[in-house]
Amino acid sequence: MNNLDNKEPLVIISGPTAVGKTKTSISLAKAINGSIISADSMQVYRGMDIGTAKITKEEMDGVKHYLIDCLEPTDEFNVMIFKDMAKKAIEEIRREGKIPIIVGGTGFYVQAVLYDIEFTKTEDDNNEYRNKLYEIAKLKGNEELHRMLSEVDIESAKKIHPNNVKRVARALEYYHQTGELFSNHNEEQAQNESPYNYAYFVLTDDREALYERIDKRVDKMFLDGLLTEVEKLAKMGYTKDLVSMQGIGYKEILDYFNGEISLDMAKEIIKRDTRRFAKRQLTWFRREKDCIWVDISQYNYDFDKIIDYFKLELSKRQIFGGI
Repeated sequence: MNNLDNKEPLVIISGPTAVGKTKTSISLAKAINGSIISADSMQVYRGMDIGTAKITKEEMDGVKHYLIDCLEPTDEFNVMIFKDMAKKAIEEIRREGKIPIIVGGTGFYVQAVLYDIEFTKTEDDNNEYRNKLYEIAKLKGNEELHRMLSEVDIESAKKIHPNNVKRVARALEYYHQTGELFSNHNEEQAQNESPYNYAYFVLTDDREALYERIDKRVDKMFLDGLLTEVEKLAKMGYTKDLVSMQGIGYKEILDYFNGEISLDMAKEIIKRDTRRFAKRQLTWFRREKDCIWVDISQYNYDFDKIIDYFKLELSKRQIFGGI
């Protein structure tokens, strides 16, 4: 990298769900005097703890976290809001003399901060057309909205899952208001030179081992009280119309409460969709540039050795003056 002296340090730990990001990030933060910014589209919501596998106070082990439990499930949260909140957190962490560490599996959120992606006003402005798109998804299904996107921007359609109604609508809105392809805009912005001297770690694992861990995590969610958590949210008036309640683990339990599926089916759908989500996450990260891939199985799941490797890579990149 050029002009390292002029760039502030930033560490990123990403990867698929259940790969071990939380454990790794806590250990690294303690080793390098860091604070953590969550890049998760669900853990930002209060009261949604079990279904999001949200880190607990005990697991934080004294490491300060940002963008956890700071919004209500009714609040809007998207990549633009995340970027603004994350940049403010980075500034605060630096003022405290610590190293900012972004941790999470939402790749688009990470990309937005890392390359300082600019979002046009049309993307951030609630309007009649966007509401019309949401209504189409509600009445005709997410697949219909996704089909509409594939007709005008096939590359965006390939990258955005049909159930991610928010991003599908944003891509359609961008095309409607600018006449340009959302995929082209994102590609151009992703070519930005990062303003940070960064190390972008992506954890991965043997696929079968990862899937087995995902299944066990879902089983634990049920044992920990996922049904009670969703029931409480439902009694507070939160429905599937909310983006927050469309998260994996929430919409399925709501379907169970509504008598649409059995409890066993709800559990299996959550496991299946979480495995598919992990697969899509890995596909996203493979497209990213300058990532440092870390296969935890190659370290026999010894996280002390993994942290040692992280520190070595940070030193190579002249981050923090060598560690």
